Amino acid sequence: MRTVLCDTLVRHEADPRFLFLTGDLGYNALEPLRDVMGVRFINAGVAEQNMIGVAAGLTRAGLRPWVYSIAPFLYGRPFEQIRNDICLHDLPVKLIGNGGGYAYGVMGSTHHALEDYGVLLALPNLHAFVPAFAADVPVLITKLQAFSHPAYLRLGKCEKPKDLTLPDYAPWRRLVQGGGPAMVVVGPLVGGLLGAVTRLAEDRRPNLWVVTELPIDEGHIPIEFMEDLRRSCHLFVVEEHVAHGGMGEMIARLLMAMGEAPRRFTHRHALGYPSGLYGSQQFHRRECGLDPDSIAAFLDKP
Repeated sequence: MRTVLCDTLVRHEADPRFLFLTGDLGYNALEPLRDVMGVRFINAGVAEQNMIGVAAGLTRAGLRPWVYSIAPFLYGRPFEQIRNDICLHDLPVKLIGNGGGYAYGVMGSTHHALEDYGVLLALPNLHAFVPAFAADVPVLITKLQAFSHPAYLRLGKCEKPKDLTLPDYAPWRRLVQGGGPAMVVVGPLVGGLLGAVTRLAEDRRPNLWVVTELPIDEGHIPIEFMEDLRRSCHLFVVEEHVAHGGMGEMIARLLMAMGEAPRRFTHRHALGYPSGLYGSQQFHRRECGLDPDSIAAFLDKP
């Protein structure tokens, strides 16, 4: 997704208000953007707090900066500056975090982003965007160019099956239909789940929805999703994020407030490091029961 991000932003460089700041990261990926942006491509160095403050100041001056780093460095180190300088003033700074969830694998917990959108959505005015597929990125960049609030764009690796024809982009998309639970998935791990759930018998197969924009509210939940939920009475949420502050908590709270709480609720989420070991992103997903085989086996139980 990072390559698609770069290629798309290159096409927006003609906007004189557009600037791009990086915390000394993005090598072997962002050079095309650096080359066309010239002095509007700023390497802020390993100084994330300062980078956020600079972006806020540039926005106050009428410019439109985008700020990039790997996800935990983007929201963890400069959290106070994101809160005080950007969100409390409702400034339209675009924060790009590469490698959501366990994406940085063996680099360990310091490089994992397991609580990012939960933490950031606690701040006023901020919205999070979690593209599930590379094709979502250009659509979201165009949307964010005109977005008038702080935004967090969480990137990962596209896992779309080669033979999948995606529906047109929407914040909620139903990718699989079946007679099983209403399943909500956040982020790129949905691509790996598609093959596993479509092989299930129709009565076990979920109605699988992917959600890309957070927070959610009652007015934007599709009627078709609510019909799937009422029919199955089972909500199944899957996300590469801790339970606290995640999509599972968001949607459960909202459904209860709507008087639509299902009889059964299943939430698969990041569990941290159950074995105390570090490994690949797939290793961590398996430990947390987020891998396709674990999800399919759970759905296929009598």
